[in-house]
Amino acid sequence: MDIIISNSSNVPIYEQIKEQIKNKIVSNEIRAGELLPSIRSLAKDLRISVITTKNAYIELEREGYVETVPGKGTYVANKNIELIKEEQLQKIENLIDTAVSIAKLSNISKAEITSMLDILYEEE
Repeated sequence: MDIIISNSSNVPIYEQIKEQIKNKIVSNEIRAGELLPSIRSLAKDLRISVITTKNAYIELEREGYVETVPGKGTYVANKNIELIKEEQLQKIENLIDTAVSIAKLSNISKAEITSMLDILYEEE
């Protein structure tokens, strides 16, 4: 599994792992029922602590993205993809709401914001 860890990021490593796995689930890169690497295997591949990897898996399970079957491993949960996307859309909406409020206070036009969004979207 391709996961990139940034040691210079302010985001904790377990959170980086969790978010990247969530993104792979939402984008269908990994599908419901698919077995994830074992905690030990992923830790070894990423050259990090087993505890860090375990924390990422615990968070993913708490949020309903994965299910752990004792003795068998951790699998992508059969969570409704539409529900996952709705959660992501809610996060985006909140961020855009904040950006619009800042723009209005700063007399930045909708056209300028739209242009900025177009540029940023193309860079990813």
